[in-house]
Amino acid sequence: MLTPVPTRRFGRTELAMPVFSCGGMRYQHSWNDEEVGGITEDGQRNLEATIERALDLGLYHIETARGYGTSEIQLGRILPRLPRDRMLVQTKVGPRDTAQEFIETTEKSLKNLQLDYVDLLGIHGINNDELLEQVLRKGGTLDGARQLQREGRCRFVGFSTHGYMEPIRKANLTGEFDYVNLHWYFVNPFTWPAVEAAHEMDMGVFIISPNDKGGMLYQPSAKMVELCAPLTPMAFNDLYCLARPEVHTLSVGAARPSDFDVHVEALRDYDRAGEVAGSIAGRIRTALADALGEEWCEHWHEGLPFWKDVPGEINVFEILRLWNLGKALDMINYGKMRYNLFGEGEHWFPGNSAEHLDQVDQSSVLAGSPFAEEIPDRLREADAMFREAPIKRLSESE
Repeated sequence: MLTPVPTRRFGRTELAMPVFSCGGMRYQHSWNDEEVGGITEDGQRNLEATIERALDLGLYHIETARGYGTSEIQLGRILPRLPRDRMLVQTKVGPRDTAQEFIETTEKSLKNLQLDYVDLLGIHGINNDELLEQVLRKGGTLDGARQLQREGRCRFVGFSTHGYMEPIRKANLTGEFDYVNLHWYFVNPFTWPAVEAAHEMDMGVFIISPNDKGGMLYQPSAKMVELCAPLTPMAFNDLYCLARPEVHTLSVGAARPSDFDVHVEALRDYDRAGEVAGSIAGRIRTALADALGEEWCEHWHEGLPFWKDVPGEINVFEILRLWNLGKALDMINYGKMRYNLFGEGEHWFPGNSAEHLDQVDQSSVLAGSPFAEEIPDRLREADAMFREAPIKRLSESE
C-alpha cells in the first residue's frame, strides 16, 4: 500500500497543500491548443485517469498553464464533473501589456477549464528585472490579477519563474505575491536565497520540474543510480527538497497514472527525509570532489560574470554547472538537453553556448574568478561534450 501524501501549510494562503502536485504539461494531446480537434478518446481517457489517480492518492493540487497547449481544454472535460471542494486548481498566464489583456487571457483559461474560478493564479515567467517591472507597472498585469481576485475569479495570486536568484528574490520581497513556482533542487541549489525570501514573506513555495530540469532523473546516468541507491534518483531528489520545511510542494509532471508511484513510494522515508537524503547527498558531493577537486567544487561559481556582461553573451555560469554534472556524474543527456537550448530559450534560458568562445576575448570578464585560467578550457570541453543541433523549448509561450 502506498503511503498517504502529507500536506504542508502553503504560506499565507493557509491552504493545506499536498507535498506533491499534479503538474499539467506532459499528459496533454498537443502543445498547440489549436490542435484540440485531434484529441483522441484514448488520449483523453489517459488524462482523466491520471487526474483520478492523483486525487485518489491525495494529490488534489492540479496545476496547468495557458501556455500548455490543450492541457487546459482537456482538463475542462473532467474538472467540472469532480467535486470542486476536493481540488486546488492553478493555472498560469504570462505577463501582458495591460490589465485588460491579462484579464481577457485569464478568462480564456477559465473558459477552457470550465471553472468559475481558480484557487491559484500564477503570473507565468517573471524571469528578469524587466519582466518584473512590466508586471508591477500601474495598469498592467498585476492590476489585472487584482481585479480578477476582487471579482472572485481567483483566490490567490503568485508567479512562476525560470530566472536567476536575484530577480526572484526581488519579486518575493515586494510582498505582492502569495506564492512562487521556482526551480530549486540538488543539481541547482543557487536559488535558495530566493526560497528564504519567500519564507520570510510567508509565501507558498512550489518547486517546478524537479524530475526534468532537476537532472532528467527519469533517465538517470548509471553513476547517479549507483550513488542514490537504495533510492531512485527521483526519490532522492524528492526527499532532498522535502527535508526543507521552507518547501511546500513538488510538481510531478505525470504523463500517465503510474508516474506518481515512485514519488509516493519515496514518502516511506518522509519522516527521516533529512537523514536519508543527506547521506546520499554526501556521497554525491564526495563523487564531485573526487572528480573535480574540493577547491573547484567549493568555489567554482565565485566571481563569474553575468551572461549579459560576457563578450558573445556566453552563459559561463550555467555552462560550468552543466560541465560539473557531466564530468563528475556522467549526466551527459541532461547536459545536452539544457546546453542546446542556448540561443533558443529567450528569457526562459538566456545567453549563448561556448560554440564561438575562441572568437571573443574572455580574459577581462573572468578576472574576478579564482579559476580564470582554467575556465576557458572547461568551457571548450563542455561544448565538445554537449553540443548538438539546437533544440526548441517545449512551448514558446511557457
